[in-house]
Amino acid sequence: MSTASCATRRFGLIVVGDEILSGRRQDKHFSKVIELMGARGLQLAWAQFLGDDRQALQAAYRRSFASGDIVFSCGGIGATPDDHTRQAVAQALDLPLVLHPEAAALIAERCAEMAAEGRGSADMSLPENQQRLQMGVFPQGCEIVPNRYNKIPGFHLRDHTFVPGFPVMAWPMIEWVLDTRYKDLHHRNVQAEHSFLVFELPESRITPAMLAVQEQWQGIRAFSLPSVGEGGRAHIELGVKGPPEAAAQALEFLRKEVIKLGGQLAPPPAAAAAG
Repeated sequence: MSTASCATRRFGLIVVGDEILSGRRQDKHFSKVIELMGARGLQLAWAQFLGDDRQALQAAYRRSFASGDIVFSCGGIGATPDDHTRQAVAQALDLPLVLHPEAAALIAERCAEMAAEGRGSADMSLPENQQRLQMGVFPQGCEIVPNRYNKIPGFHLRDHTFVPGFPVMAWPMIEWVLDTRYKDLHHRNVQAEHSFLVFELPESRITPAMLAVQEQWQGIRAFSLPSVGEGGRAHIELGVKGPPEAAAQALEFLRKEVIKLGGQLAPPPAAAAAG
Protein backbone atom coordinates (compact mmCIF):
# COMPACT_ATOMS: atom_id res chain seq x y z
CA MET A 1 0.00 0.00 0.00
CA SER A 2 1.56 3.32 -1.03
CA THR A 3 0.50 6.95 -1.14
CA ALA A 4 2.26 10.27 -1.76
CA SER A 5 1.86 13.56 0.07
CA CYS A 6 3.50 16.97 0.41
CA ALA A 7 3.77 19.49 3.19
CA THR A 8 5.92 22.57 3.64
CA ARG A 9 3.72 24.20 6.27
CA ARG A 10 1.34 22.78 8.83
CA PHE A 11 -2.37 22.82 8.02
CA GLY A 12 -5.08 22.60 10.65
CA LEU A 13 -8.86 22.21 10.67
CA ILE A 14 -11.37 23.50 13.20
CA VAL A 15 -14.98 22.30 13.01
CA VAL A 16 -17.46 24.32 15.07
CA GLY A 17 -20.91 23.31 16.23
CA ASP A 18 -22.76 21.90 19.21
CA GLU A 19 -24.69 19.71 16.78
CA ILE A 20 -21.48 17.84 15.89
CA LEU A 21 -20.51 17.21 19.50
CA SER A 22 -24.03 16.11 20.46
CA GLY A 23 -24.33 13.77 17.48
CA ARG A 24 -27.35 15.51 15.96
CA ARG A 25 -25.24 15.90 12.83
CA GLN A 26 -22.28 13.90 11.61
CA ASP A 27 -19.14 15.77 10.63
CA LYS A 28 -18.22 15.50 6.95
CA HIS A 29 -15.52 18.18 6.79
CA PHE A 30 -12.63 16.18 8.26
CA SER A 31 -12.48 13.49 5.58
CA LYS A 32 -13.25 15.94 2.77
CA VAL A 33 -10.53 18.39 3.75
CA ILE A 34 -8.05 15.49 3.85
CA GLU A 35 -9.22 14.56 0.34
CA LEU A 36 -8.98 18.12 -1.01
CA MET A 37 -5.52 18.59 0.44
CA GLY A 38 -4.25 15.20 -0.65
CA ALA A 39 -5.20 15.96 -4.25
CA ARG A 40 -2.84 18.92 -4.02
CA GLY A 41 0.01 17.10 -2.35
CA LEU A 42 -0.77 18.62 1.04
CA GLN A 43 -1.46 17.00 4.39
CA LEU A 44 -3.57 17.89 7.39
CA ALA A 45 -1.46 18.16 10.56
CA TRP A 46 -4.26 18.46 13.13
CA ALA A 47 -8.00 18.85 13.61
CA GLN A 48 -10.15 20.13 16.45
CA PHE A 49 -13.89 19.93 17.12
CA LEU A 50 -15.41 22.71 19.22
CA GLY A 51 -18.87 23.62 20.44
CA ASP A 52 -20.66 26.95 20.15
CA ASP A 53 -18.89 28.43 23.15
CA ARG A 54 -17.42 31.88 22.52
CA GLN A 55 -14.78 31.74 25.23
CA ALA A 56 -13.58 28.30 24.14
CA LEU A 57 -13.48 29.44 20.52
CA GLN A 58 -11.60 32.60 21.40
CA ALA A 59 -8.95 30.60 23.26
CA ALA A 60 -8.62 28.09 20.41
CA TYR A 61 -8.25 30.80 17.76
CA ARG A 62 -5.76 32.70 19.87
CA ARG A 63 -3.61 29.56 19.99
CA SER A 64 -3.98 28.79 16.30
CA PHE A 65 -3.14 32.35 15.23
CA ALA A 66 -0.02 32.21 17.40
CA SER A 67 1.03 28.88 15.88
CA GLY A 68 1.71 30.20 12.39
CA ASP A 69 -0.30 27.32 10.92
CA ILE A 70 -2.64 27.58 7.95
CA VAL A 71 -6.11 26.89 9.35
CA PHE A 72 -9.56 26.23 7.91
CA SER A 73 -12.50 26.78 10.25
CA CYS A 74 -15.94 25.47 9.32
CA GLY A 75 -19.13 26.68 11.00
CA GLY A 76 -20.42 29.37 13.29
CA ILE A 77 -20.14 32.38 10.97
CA GLY A 78 -23.87 33.02 10.67
CA ALA A 79 -25.82 35.78 12.41
CA THR A 80 -28.01 33.86 14.87
CA PRO A 81 -27.39 33.83 18.64
CA ASP A 82 -25.67 30.43 18.51
CA ASP A 83 -23.04 31.65 16.01
CA HIS A 84 -19.89 32.90 17.73
CA THR A 85 -16.99 32.40 15.31
CA ARG A 86 -16.75 35.94 13.95
CA GLN A 87 -16.89 37.46 17.41
CA ALA A 88 -14.41 34.96 18.86
CA VAL A 89 -11.91 35.64 16.09
CA ALA A 90 -12.17 39.40 16.63
CA GLN A 91 -11.65 38.95 20.36
CA ALA A 92 -8.72 36.59 19.84
CA LEU A 93 -6.94 39.24 17.77
CA ASP A 94 -8.24 42.28 19.68
CA LEU A 95 -9.85 43.63 16.51
CA PRO A 96 -13.18 45.45 16.06
CA LEU A 97 -16.00 43.91 14.03
CA VAL A 98 -16.98 45.98 10.99
CA LEU A 99 -19.31 45.53 8.04
CA HIS A 100 -17.10 44.54 5.11
CA PRO A 101 -18.09 46.63 2.06
CA GLU A 102 -17.66 43.77 -0.44
CA ALA A 103 -19.63 41.45 1.80
CA ALA A 104 -22.39 44.04 2.12
CA ALA A 105 -22.61 44.37 -1.66
CA LEU A 106 -22.77 40.60 -2.14
CA ILE A 107 -25.45 40.20 0.51
CA ALA A 108 -27.50 42.97 -1.16
CA GLU A 109 -27.14 41.13 -4.48
CA ARG A 110 -28.39 37.96 -2.85
CA CYS A 111 -31.38 39.76 -1.35
CA ALA A 112 -32.22 41.19 -4.78
CA GLU A 113 -32.03 37.73 -6.34
CA MET A 114 -34.34 36.33 -3.68
CA ALA A 115 -36.78 39.20 -4.21
CA ALA A 116 -36.83 38.49 -7.95
CA GLU A 117 -37.80 34.91 -7.09
CA GLY A 118 -40.65 36.15 -4.93
CA ARG A 119 -38.86 35.55 -1.64
CA GLY A 120 -38.55 38.69 0.41
CA SER A 121 -37.61 42.22 -0.58
CA ALA A 122 -34.53 43.91 -2.02
CA ASP A 123 -35.02 46.83 0.36
CA MET A 124 -31.92 46.65 2.55
CA SER A 125 -33.45 48.94 5.16
CA LEU A 126 -35.93 46.25 6.20
CA PRO A 127 -35.18 44.51 9.53
CA GLU A 128 -34.72 41.06 7.98
CA ASN A 129 -32.20 42.40 5.46
CA GLN A 130 -30.40 44.39 8.13
CA GLN A 131 -30.10 41.10 9.99
CA ARG A 132 -28.70 39.43 6.88
CA LEU A 133 -26.06 42.15 6.67
CA GLN A 134 -24.73 40.94 10.01
CA MET A 135 -23.31 37.96 8.11
CA GLY A 136 -20.90 40.43 6.50
CA VAL A 137 -19.67 41.86 9.79
CA PHE A 138 -16.12 40.54 10.07
CA PRO A 139 -12.96 41.33 12.04
CA GLN A 140 -11.38 44.49 10.67
CA GLY A 141 -8.73 43.95 8.00
CA CYS A 142 -9.94 40.60 6.71
CA GLU A 143 -10.56 39.66 3.08
CA ILE A 144 -13.68 37.91 1.87
CA VAL A 145 -13.83 34.34 0.57
CA PRO A 146 -16.33 33.99 -2.29
CA ASN A 147 -19.28 31.64 -1.88
CA ARG A 148 -20.55 30.53 -5.28
CA TYR A 149 -23.56 28.79 -3.75
CA ASN A 150 -25.45 31.83 -2.43
CA LYS A 151 -22.91 34.71 -2.50
CA ILE A 152 -22.80 35.08 1.30
CA PRO A 153 -19.03 35.18 1.78
CA GLY A 154 -16.67 33.78 4.32
CA PHE A 155 -13.53 35.61 5.39
CA HIS A 156 -9.76 35.15 5.47
CA LEU A 157 -7.38 36.64 7.99
CA ARG A 158 -3.76 35.84 8.90
CA ASP A 159 -3.65 32.43 7.19
CA HIS A 160 -7.03 31.46 8.68
CA THR A 161 -10.04 30.85 6.46
CA PHE A 162 -13.55 30.90 7.92
CA VAL A 163 -16.39 29.28 5.99
CA PRO A 164 -19.97 28.16 6.76
CA GLY A 165 -20.73 24.74 8.20
CA PHE A 166 -22.73 23.67 5.14
CA PRO A 167 -20.56 21.35 3.00
CA VAL A 168 -22.14 22.57 -0.26
CA MET A 169 -20.77 26.02 0.55
CA ALA A 170 -17.67 25.23 2.60
CA TRP A 171 -15.90 22.77 0.31
CA PRO A 172 -15.78 24.92 -2.86
CA MET A 173 -14.66 27.85 -0.70
CA ILE A 174 -11.82 25.80 0.80
CA GLU A 175 -10.82 24.61 -2.68
CA TRP A 176 -10.75 28.21 -3.91
CA VAL A 177 -8.46 29.24 -1.06
CA LEU A 178 -6.14 26.27 -1.59
CA ASP A 179 -5.89 27.05 -5.31
CA THR A 180 -5.45 30.81 -5.02
CA ARG A 181 -3.64 31.58 -1.77
CA TYR A 182 -1.62 28.42 -1.35
CA LYS A 183 -1.01 27.19 -4.89
CA ASP A 184 2.74 27.62 -4.43
CA LEU A 185 2.66 24.95 -1.72
CA HIS A 186 1.09 22.27 -3.92
CA HIS A 187 3.27 19.20 -4.50
CA ARG A 188 6.36 20.99 -3.23
CA ASN A 189 8.06 18.36 -1.07
CA VAL A 190 6.83 14.93 -2.00
CA GLN A 191 6.83 12.28 0.69
CA ALA A 192 6.05 8.60 0.34
CA GLU A 193 3.99 6.39 2.60
CA HIS A 194 4.22 2.61 2.37
CA SER A 195 2.76 -0.17 4.48
CA PHE A 196 2.23 -3.93 4.52
CA LEU A 197 0.33 -6.42 6.66
CA VAL A 198 2.08 -8.56 9.24
CA PHE A 199 0.63 -11.72 10.79
CA GLU A 200 1.69 -13.82 13.76
CA LEU A 201 3.88 -11.08 15.28
CA PRO A 202 3.15 -8.94 18.35
CA GLU A 203 3.87 -5.21 18.29
CA SER A 204 6.22 -5.55 21.24
CA ARG A 205 8.58 -7.69 19.18
CA ILE A 206 8.73 -5.39 16.15
CA THR A 207 8.99 -2.12 18.13
CA PRO A 208 12.82 -2.17 18.38
CA ALA A 209 13.03 -2.44 14.57
CA MET A 210 10.71 0.56 14.22
CA LEU A 211 12.96 2.57 16.52
CA ALA A 212 15.99 1.47 14.49
CA VAL A 213 14.33 2.75 11.30
CA GLN A 214 13.86 6.23 12.76
CA GLU A 215 17.45 6.30 14.02
CA GLN A 216 18.98 5.11 10.74
CA TRP A 217 16.94 7.11 8.20
CA GLN A 218 16.54 10.83 8.82
CA GLY A 219 13.03 12.15 8.25
CA ILE A 220 11.43 8.71 8.30
CA ARG A 221 8.62 7.86 10.69
CA ALA A 222 7.58 4.27 11.29
CA PHE A 223 4.00 3.42 12.24
CA SER A 224 2.05 0.41 13.44
CA LEU A 225 -1.73 -0.01 13.15
CA PRO A 226 -2.84 -3.20 14.89
CA SER A 227 -6.08 -5.03 14.24
CA VAL A 228 -7.52 -7.50 16.71
CA GLY A 229 -9.03 -9.49 13.89
CA GLU A 230 -12.44 -7.94 13.23
CA GLY A 231 -13.78 -9.92 10.29
CA GLY A 232 -10.52 -11.80 9.81
CA ARG A 233 -7.20 -12.70 11.42
CA ALA A 234 -5.38 -10.42 13.86
CA HIS A 235 -2.59 -8.51 12.15
CA ILE A 236 -0.51 -5.34 12.13
CA GLU A 237 -0.35 -2.80 9.33
CA LEU A 238 3.30 -1.82 9.53
CA GLY A 239 4.66 1.08 7.54
CA VAL A 240 6.91 4.07 7.02
CA LYS A 241 6.48 7.62 5.75
CA GLY A 242 9.01 10.22 4.64
CA PRO A 243 11.32 11.07 1.70
CA PRO A 244 10.71 8.52 -1.09
CA GLU A 245 14.19 6.99 -1.42
CA ALA A 246 14.71 6.64 2.32
CA ALA A 247 11.15 5.33 2.76
CA ALA A 248 11.76 2.58 0.23
CA GLN A 249 14.95 1.53 2.01
CA ALA A 250 13.30 1.61 5.43
CA LEU A 251 10.37 -0.43 4.15
CA GLU A 252 12.66 -3.16 2.86
CA PHE A 253 14.51 -3.19 6.20
CA LEU A 254 11.21 -3.65 8.07
CA ARG A 255 10.13 -6.49 5.79
CA LYS A 256 13.36 -8.35 6.47
CA GLU A 257 13.08 -7.74 10.21
CA VAL A 258 9.52 -9.09 10.27
CA ILE A 259 10.62 -12.34 8.61
CA LYS A 260 13.69 -12.58 10.86
CA LEU A 261 11.46 -12.25 13.93
CA GLY A 262 9.09 -14.99 12.78
CA GLY A 263 6.30 -12.84 11.40
CA GLN A 264 4.38 -13.66 8.22
CA LEU A 265 3.56 -11.37 5.31
CA ALA A 266 0.47 -13.37 4.37
CA PRO A 267 -2.28 -14.76 6.63
CA PRO A 268 -1.63 -18.31 7.74
CA PRO A 269 -4.05 -20.92 6.36
CA ALA A 270 -7.22 -21.46 8.38
CA ALA A 271 -7.19 -24.51 10.61
CA ALA A 272 -9.16 -27.43 9.24
CA ALA A 273 -12.53 -27.91 10.91
CA ALA A 274 -12.73 -30.97 13.17
CA GLY A 275 -14.74 -33.74 11.57
